Amino acid sequence: MGLTSTVLAVDAGNSKTDVAVVTAAGEVLATARGGGFRPPAVGVPAALDALGEPVARALADAGVTSVAHVSACLANADLPVEEERLATALAERGWGASVEVRNDTFAILRAGVAEPRGVAVVCGAGINCVGMRPDGRTARFPALGRISGDWGGGWGLAEEALWHAARAEDGRGGPTALARTLPAHFGLPTMYALIEALHLEHIHRHRRHELAPVLFATAAAGDAVARAIVARLAQEVAVMATVALTRLELLDEETPVLLGGSVLTAGHALLDDGLRALLTARAPKADVRVVTARPVLGAALLGLDRLGAGAAARARAREHWELSGKRP
Repeated sequence: MGLTSTVLAVDAGNSKTDVAVVTAAGEVLATARGGGFRPPAVGVPAALDALGEPVARALADAGVTSVAHVSACLANADLPVEEERLATALAERGWGASVEVRNDTFAILRAGVAEPRGVAVVCGAGINCVGMRPDGRTARFPALGRISGDWGGGWGLAEEALWHAARAEDGRGGPTALARTLPAHFGLPTMYALIEALHLEHIHRHRRHELAPVLFATAAAGDAVARAIVARLAQEVAVMATVALTRLELLDEETPVLLGGSVLTAGHALLDDGLRALLTARAPKADVRVVTARPVLGAALLGLDRLGAGAAARARAREHWELSGKRP
């Protein structure tokens, strides 16, 4: 049977998917986890088939076959037109009477604020920024990489570090300890050996993201080139947040600025200190916070917002994930 005034919350990232069924009172009836959501790699139908597995488990555990509203925050939904297409495809699955799809960065933002008001910058494999106001206005960027003006993210940081290290070793660039620390991470003696291993895929290309922490460690040890890359990332994050605040006319108001993603939540002191100093200068009323809550909470809260649920329901849902996060 279906269940009225119930939300199916979906947070689907590139590597994993979290699903929850939540009542309008904020009670979490069931949760499930599945694999990554990657329409660009496998196509939309196959990606939705994979998403259907944890959804089916969550609905079955909740004792329902459909819900009132599906709140889906999905990776690779970078443009509004992509959100609309995915919403149409999700609606055809019949999981809920209504469907709203947002980019997964909105889940991190909503998970970190008491009301739908603020700005979030997420830096994991890539980099993105979104903002929202309770009246429905949003600010966002295409976040498609260099073609949309982006710089940063774990993948981009690794590429930048490799570029400087390669030029340092062959003489085209200045010296940097990255020429030693990057290949050493993979047990290799030189950048040439690392370049060869990456090109011939003796080291899988997806392992390049492992070099971002090496970059930060090299910067913390005092290397000037590595420090300059970290400083540039701080600039990029500060610029994105400031532009989003300006677009939403929140620059002069006390406003949460949430930091999420593996790079921004890792506690890299050089990055954190630089970023906070820049935001203090450019957006002095920004309340900078690191988001540690699971993004599926944000998807659930966005769904509860859509149903008009009150503060008590939102607090109950938040308490569920806060308590589950403390369990061994």
